[in-house]
Amino acid sequence: MTDSLSSVPLFPLNSIILPKGRIPLQLFEPRYIDMLTRCLKEQQGFVVVLLQDGDEVGRKALFHEQGTYVRIIDFQQLDNGLLGITVEGDTKVRVVRNWQQEDGLHMGDAEPLEPEQQVDIPDRHYELPAVLQALFRHPVVKDLGMDVDFEDAREVGWRLTELLPLDKSEKQQLAECQDPVERLDRLQALLDILEQGS
Repeated sequence: MTDSLSSVPLFPLNSIILPKGRIPLQLFEPRYIDMLTRCLKEQQGFVVVLLQDGDEVGRKALFHEQGTYVRIIDFQQLDNGLLGITVEGDTKVRVVRNWQQEDGLHMGDAEPLEPEQQVDIPDRHYELPAVLQALFRHPVVKDLGMDVDFEDAREVGWRLTELLPLDKSEKQQLAECQDPVERLDRLQALLDILEQGS
């Protein structure tokens, strides 16, 4: 995706997703079921943005302007009767204008951010791929079927940002970082703090 997105659905969540990441979502509100129908029909995705204030099911939501354009890669009826979808992150974007439809669905215009440069993991961060590999052994993460290049600083940083138990605002700052090595530096510092606290 290289072009600007106009009138794209926005999906405020309490979770972060970054390029090549995957998350499962449950849809039950009419506004999101309508959104899914339209996205599938028009073969388009939507933008996941992190909530700043409000909740995922409320009509009022304040959210960060930087998020990720995602594509729907799977959907099925769940045992609980809800509609389940899995989305995959495509491109980091900035929402430049947003509004809310009468049905409560948030819409916006978004511009793609410059892709991050691919770089190898610096030697000083040799532990981080091993931490990520351990997280990938968890059944919930394994079930998402994500492929990761454990030598790519971007991919390791993106997945750790999504999966580590970090504060929402920390995750957003890591997501907004455009330098993969700087993100790894920050993640290493946060991991050190987590280890000291355990």
